[in-house]
Amino acid sequence: MKSLIVYGSKYGFTGECAGILAKKISGKVDVINLEKEKVNNLNQYDNIIIGTSIYAGRIRKVVGKFCNENLDTLLTKRIGLFICCGQTEKAEEQLDMAYPEELKRHALAREHLGYEFNFNKMGFIDKKVVKMIAKIKENKREILEDNIDKLASFFN
Repeated sequence: MKSLIVYGSKYGFTGECAGILAKKISGKVDVINLEKEKVNNLNQYDNIIIGTSIYAGRIRKVVGKFCNENLDTLLTKRIGLFICCGQTEKAEEQLDMAYPEELKRHALAREHLGYEFNFNKMGFIDKKVVKMIAKIKENKREILEDNIDKLASFFN
């Protein structure tokens, strides 16, 4: 089976999680950052896993656009969905809001893979928003390896 992991990431953490996930899925796995590349041919893939970071309750625009533009094709594939968000207690709610309803119903698996607050990478506004919403004042990260393993298991 051939798998594709597509994602959108502002500061790179979601891409890091996508890379870890790719190593845990057997067979050929392509990983594409939608912020930098376009997907040429979805039909060549059996499995498609879509990931996005969540900032202030919003997904990356490129991920929303990808889902909407390719919904008909995606509904013919084995689908996995993931998010990376810092409000772990709201992860399920964030997952529900992140993706189109049809895609969520069709997905084999949905997981929250972790979060990172890296003030060294953030711009001034993002720092202010994170401090206000997440009440975080220092760098913090958590990769949820068990959730990555769970997600990978659906595609192995």
